[in-house]
Amino acid sequence: MHRTGAHGAGHGTGQHELVRRAAEIVPVLRAHAAWGDENRVLHEASLEAMADAGVLRLRVPAEHGGHEADLATVVGVIAELARGDGSAAWTAAVWALSTWVVGQFPDDVRCEVFAKPDVRVTGILSPTATAEPVGGGVLVNGRWAFTTGASQSHWTTNAAVLLPDRTPVALAIPLVDLSVVDDWHTTGLRATGSVTTVAKDVFVPSERLLRLEPVLRAHPHAAAPMFRAPFTPAACATVSAPAAGLARAAVDAARGSASGLREATVLADEAEFHSRRAAAVVDLKAADGEEWTPEDRAGVRRDLGEACLRARDAVDVLAGGSPALHRVQRDAHALNLHAILHPNANLERYGPVFLGSRPEG
Repeated sequence: MHRTGAHGAGHGTGQHELVRRAAEIVPVLRAHAAWGDENRVLHEASLEAMADAGVLRLRVPAEHGGHEADLATVVGVIAELARGDGSAAWTAAVWALSTWVVGQFPDDVRCEVFAKPDVRVTGILSPTATAEPVGGGVLVNGRWAFTTGASQSHWTTNAAVLLPDRTPVALAIPLVDLSVVDDWHTTGLRATGSVTTVAKDVFVPSERLLRLEPVLRAHPHAAAPMFRAPFTPAACATVSAPAAGLARAAVDAARGSASGLREATVLADEAEFHSRRAAAVVDLKAADGEEWTPEDRAGVRRDLGEACLRARDAVDVLAGGSPALHRVQRDAHALNLHAILHPNANLERYGPVFLGSRPEG
């Protein structure tokens, strides 16, 4: 394993190299997955390995020493991580998404956040808090459930409604300013530590507040391709990767010892196909700054749902007796219960397109 500085594996680092580095740390993640499952956080060795491999800088802008990676690279890296530990992969996906959000903030805020090498940024974009204007900024109060990796993150991009008109905004808040409720007691993805974070009269300066609507929409003329795509399709492609990697992890764990291996392998291949196709669509449209149609958006949601469904089916076919395979199965089922990843929700999104109508958004 090799340590790279903030600029050692920057914008010029290619997709294959980053995926190769992620594959190299799979044994480290796998070795500490049971510990994470028991303690409900990632092991420090796993965090260090991901930093060494450049995982934490996947979506950091190049001007701040990041890889500014396309989604094909992001999906390839995160899928590899999931072969070692589903929780590590999910947490890395959330950190990548939230890091991308930071990239939309003004220069001074980006410099402040990205000044810390391998900074870990989490975030919840459901505006379940309020931001009340005061001199020089806002006073924030509220709670955000399911804040992945909160206890091991440095910043959040949690959302709130700005009073009095209740405009949704994203807020860059250091984790030390929030309290944490240890309420993540689940059967799957336990090491993600997706607890509740709470703000009580937290002051956030005005420069660390950003209207959410412009953050989420496409910016076809942005200089960096990764900022040209709208948030939701990019996020859907990103979070499909843990599912594809978990299917592959199940096949790896059962190889040579389980019945149903051939069927599971086919299902894992299909999960990977859908995940990669979602990423390819986002990258292709971002490269040319193409407009997103409702059909394009629904197609990415379809691929997300299909990747999750096939991953779940792959691990269920193997229904392993080993602790490692059982953990993979629990993680895959947990993914399928997520509101955005649930196969039925995504197929409902795609259904109108299949029937020839045009859904909104």
